[in-house]
Amino acid sequence: MLLKILRRDLQRKKSITGVLFLFVFLAAILIACGTGMISKLFLSMDYLFMKAETPHFVQMHAGEINKQEIEEWAMNHPLVSKQQTVEMLNIDGTKLLLGNKQEPEINSVMDISFVKQNDTFDYLLDLENELIHLSSGEIAVPIYYMVRDHLQIGDEVSIINGTERITFTISHFLRDSLMNPSMVHSKRFLVSDEDYQLLNTHIKESEYLIEFLLTDIKQLNNFSQSYQESPLPSGGPTLDYQTFKILNGLTEGILAVTIIFISLLLIVIAVLCLRLTILATLEEDYREIGVMKAIGINQAYMKKIYLSKYVVIAAAASMFGYLVSLWFSPLFTQNMATYLGLAPRNIVDYGTPFVAALLIYIFCIACCRMTLRKFSHISAVEALRAGKTGSISKGQSILPIYKNRFVPINLLLAIKDLCNRGRIYLLLFVVYIICTFIMIVPVNFLNTIHSSSFITYMGIGQSDLRIDLQQSEDMSARFGEILTYIEKDADVEKFTPLVVKRLKVVGSDGRLENMNVETGDMSLFPLEYLKGNLPKKENEIALSYLNSEELKKDVGDILQLEVDGKMKDLIVSGIYQDITNGGRTAKAIFPTNHEQALWYVISLNLMNDVDVPDKMQEYLKVFHPAKVTDIKGYLAETLGDTIEQLRLLTIIAIVITLGISILISTLFVKMIVVKDSSQNAILRSIGFSLRDIQGQYVIRLLAVLFAAIISGTILANTVGQNFVSALWSMMGAARIEFVINPVHAYLLCPFLLLVAVTVTTFISTNSIANNKISEMNAD
Repeated sequence: MLLKILRRDLQRKKSITGVLFLFVFLAAILIACGTGMISKLFLSMDYLFMKAETPHFVQMHAGEINKQEIEEWAMNHPLVSKQQTVEMLNIDGTKLLLGNKQEPEINSVMDISFVKQNDTFDYLLDLENELIHLSSGEIAVPIYYMVRDHLQIGDEVSIINGTERITFTISHFLRDSLMNPSMVHSKRFLVSDEDYQLLNTHIKESEYLIEFLLTDIKQLNNFSQSYQESPLPSGGPTLDYQTFKILNGLTEGILAVTIIFISLLLIVIAVLCLRLTILATLEEDYREIGVMKAIGINQAYMKKIYLSKYVVIAAAASMFGYLVSLWFSPLFTQNMATYLGLAPRNIVDYGTPFVAALLIYIFCIACCRMTLRKFSHISAVEALRAGKTGSISKGQSILPIYKNRFVPINLLLAIKDLCNRGRIYLLLFVVYIICTFIMIVPVNFLNTIHSSSFITYMGIGQSDLRIDLQQSEDMSARFGEILTYIEKDADVEKFTPLVVKRLKVVGSDGRLENMNVETGDMSLFPLEYLKGNLPKKENEIALSYLNSEELKKDVGDILQLEVDGKMKDLIVSGIYQDITNGGRTAKAIFPTNHEQALWYVISLNLMNDVDVPDKMQEYLKVFHPAKVTDIKGYLAETLGDTIEQLRLLTIIAIVITLGISILISTLFVKMIVVKDSSQNAILRSIGFSLRDIQGQYVIRLLAVLFAAIISGTILANTVGQNFVSALWSMMGAARIEFVINPVHAYLLCPFLLLVAVTVTTFISTNSIANNKISEMNAD
């Protein structure tokens, strides 16, 4: 009996059933894909780190080292399991040719190094996450360049050293658990042991990775403190296991969280649609429900009859969504599979998205049960007498037709209906707001991350050019020569030299920690500060957001810093945003010994009539081997992967939004057309054409859509902006302000929604013509 009723109901309302199915189906796909991504991310990262035997602590150092001293210290340290010192041969990008490119890596911000395969840990792996073994003449190239330059096996890599040219053939592409992400400005190329010895005779600059595996990773902070207090080399950044995980997983993690967030919004829409459908069905069947109550049918059984339909829809949509997500998820995990590789599938890989889809089913059914509690308020006598719920008020007579002289009749009837039945359009209004929000937020953020002003979130002021001079034997002298040249260059409007040093700071626990401090004039290319201002006095310092959180310092607090061997009390003048160097930096203007600098930076602006690319080429030749980049190039190389993933997310969000708007408009219009069948018959009988009636429905929906677009845009620019800031606060950018392209956000996106809703409404109201006026009036 129940199956027969269910089958007839599904056949009778195919379009409405189909729309409900699609909403739950889309929500199930997205939440299964999002949770599946997070599951794959952790599994794949753990698998890569296991195969590579990623070090727990790495100290980068440029300069002379004493390997024996390091080894003896490691042997005597109770927390050290293994230790190795890796030498990297550094070359300038202007000496490197990749594939068929005729131009070397002139404008690149990447530090390029050549290494041989490690013996004990920190292995460089191929695309199958297996150790790479090379023969003489072969080279393994980082995945970053494979993706960026579309390199293939068999392409050539050439090193140009004066008149000499050394050529290798690409035999592998390598995964580097330390330097995979584009946000890491160092890349390792792998050559054979024989070729490494050959290059060692030609390349004079080198850098060292002093690496440690610990017996207990939980003691990482204690070991880091122990190393910092030791006399061992520290002329470079310090990185640890947790930093490697964050850098490798950040882009994919943000994408996964965003997809889950969109799926949660879809669930809200699906539940609202289910509620609307159930209430409309109850109103339609009000008299029949009264009859069943009057003859004594159990209320629980009647609920079961109505609930069974939604159980079937939710179960089928959730299960089908889960199955489709298994096929669809590679679209989202493609970048992850390239950079991290995917771990062998196991039960967690399948179970996590299944549980997520199951939770959607349970949530939908729970909401249906809550809506069906309305049965308790239905009176058999009232239902038989009135035959309707009376839940939708007719309202007062607003804008009487007989008083109208100026407003077109179709517009007037549409406005009257909106005023009289405002509650029924509330669902549509909420859904359209969500659609606008889902569409505009990724569009705005994509435009923001593309804009040159995004550089301020990287702790860098906006300028035309940026010159980086890394650690080398004559770095300090070379820095002075560059400054002299720039001072005499009439094309330069203004410039500021900055020196980055590693200093000791008293941490929140009272122990000394390392911190990178950039010193120089911060006023010429200022940052935007979350709190406070830039340092203006020698006893002031500005902290990055993550540093302020970890050190537990706010504006006005005192920070103890060791400068040139003496402890100095500094006042925190401001807190800024920085997603580089792990988000942990500081800025000050006090004088310091430049001989111990980690690197030098010069930011400069050119005169208005100077061509920036031409000047950049000039500086590249004159300032060699310093890196000279424009801001857009710096952003593209640093955030290239993130931008591509965000572009994919934006496209998906737009497609989903248009699909939702079409589905909800179809569902709503078909339900309201059935409800208005008698009223439409009367209108047809007194001379209104089909186009007139369709126009009334279009006016109603577009009026709701216009209001929703305004509300959704406001929410996107406030709540959406805060949501993006919350995600990026993990990287060090806690308050991102959207850079809005008005054409995209205020014209193109609303136009797409308007077209989708208008066309859908006209198509959905065509069913009015299928009913004969005489039959409808007779009813």
